[in-house]
Amino acid sequence: MELDGAPILNLASFVNTNMDEHANKLFAENANKNLVDFDEYPATQAIHTRCISILADLWKVPKGCKAIGTATTGSSEAIMLGGLAMKKRWQEKMKKAGKDIHNPGPNIVFGANAQVALEKFARYFDVEARLVPVSVESKFAMDPKEAIKLVDENTIGIIVILGSTYTGAFEDVKGMNDLLDEYQKRTGIDIPIHVDGASGAFVAPFAYPDYEWAFSVSRVNSINASGHKYGLTYPGLGWLVIKDESLLPKDLVFELHYLGSAQSSFTLNFSRSASPVLAQMYQFLALGKQGYADIVKVDLANARMLSRALEKSYFTLLSNIHLPVDSSVVTTMSKAVSGDDEDPNYYVKGLPVVSFRLSDKFKEEFPYVKQRWIQQLLRHKGWIVPNYNAPKAVEQIEMLRVVIRSTMSADLVGRLVGDILEVTESLMDKAADNTLMMALSEGPKKNHSSDHPGPDETSTNHPAQHRGAPSGRHHHAHGKHGKHGQVTTTVIQGGHLPHPGKYGAEGSRIESKAGVYKKEHDDDSGQVGFGRPC
Repeated sequence: MELDGAPILNLASFVNTNMDEHANKLFAENANKNLVDFDEYPATQAIHTRCISILADLWKVPKGCKAIGTATTGSSEAIMLGGLAMKKRWQEKMKKAGKDIHNPGPNIVFGANAQVALEKFARYFDVEARLVPVSVESKFAMDPKEAIKLVDENTIGIIVILGSTYTGAFEDVKGMNDLLDEYQKRTGIDIPIHVDGASGAFVAPFAYPDYEWAFSVSRVNSINASGHKYGLTYPGLGWLVIKDESLLPKDLVFELHYLGSAQSSFTLNFSRSASPVLAQMYQFLALGKQGYADIVKVDLANARMLSRALEKSYFTLLSNIHLPVDSSVVTTMSKAVSGDDEDPNYYVKGLPVVSFRLSDKFKEEFPYVKQRWIQQLLRHKGWIVPNYNAPKAVEQIEMLRVVIRSTMSADLVGRLVGDILEVTESLMDKAADNTLMMALSEGPKKNHSSDHPGPDETSTNHPAQHRGAPSGRHHHAHGKHGKHGQVTTTVIQGGHLPHPGKYGAEGSRIESKAGVYKKEHDDDSGQVGFGRPC
């Protein structure tokens, strides 16, 4: 186990790695309960139902709709179920119209930036995957205007991603909905939307409460989310919510009678521990709507701080959450009056993700430096920062990506910036010495034979290494590139933003609050907060 990395320094993953002591105890005490055994554990099942109700309300299910949903092992299972529901509804529609469901067969549309679970659904359940090419101009996310070109009467649905894994960008759910409305007017073909909100469905409601992406958008029939990401539980929990029970085909519902009482199920997995669901309910009650909002806003503020620091050094930003939506005089005055220039709504919407690459100027000056070496050198300092190729059609672009979670404090952001600049400058300073580059290119040797990574390889294995805190030495601050060294010093000292603001001097206090949110006043308001009675 000592060979494992430190979870807090794993910046490649969206998965939450921390809960408070009460949640940990609750998790451990209920690990032996089987969630699917309704008869044996009725209170647990009631909590499961309550979680679905809270999520339906959070995601703005319209009045008059009777939402239905289920916990899953993760978003992958939830996507499979959401996709199956769309496929079954399409089959029923085609059979009713007397049309063939096999030739040419069903297809589904989503961006080339999609997480692998979407392609798994298409392959496992015999649905043609029509991938929408992405581009730098589309911010490495699906453009609705390109997606609409791929639909036809055999399209079971379009999956819109609320938070691309590449850059954290939100795809335009409302824009896709409007184009599908126009398409139906021209052709009579009705195509639904499934929102893959694996990360974004627990970010958007709290950071951007007025943003239109959920069930208030008419064609959104189902949404999946990962409780174990920004839902703040441990790994093993996903959610699927369907807007109305009429949208769940009966073919997907199974009745079971051998656990003591009749019960219905529409999951791919069966037995699973009840702990993740109980932990989710605990977080809902302990944090409330305001607690989640505070955590998400701090995550976004720290992501912007990292973005600004990197942008002033050797890198070009590919993510956009640090960019103001509007730089008008009115907006500037509004910020000044409110005193809160870190309101997420002043910036481009997205996940707290920072994607970046070496700038063109840097690559021109140091053409022999490979971007993947930065990942490898950071790994030796304990940080896991992946370097990978962009989606199909723009795969020649490499990007480094950092996912900011609630465990990533402002101080750690400062340390990370320092280490990124230190390893980057070490590659520049050792330009005349090929030893470092050769070692990085060769990686670990096996049986005395050289295993040179190919041109597209973006990661390499590493020998066991110490998993302590990141190096605090930043001797490069006033080195060869003074301008960038000054940026580093500014960030490291206290982990503040480059300009005074809400997350400046009080950054550490706010970050400690982000770990376990505690109410300022011990009353009943906001405890359940965003739930509605079951």
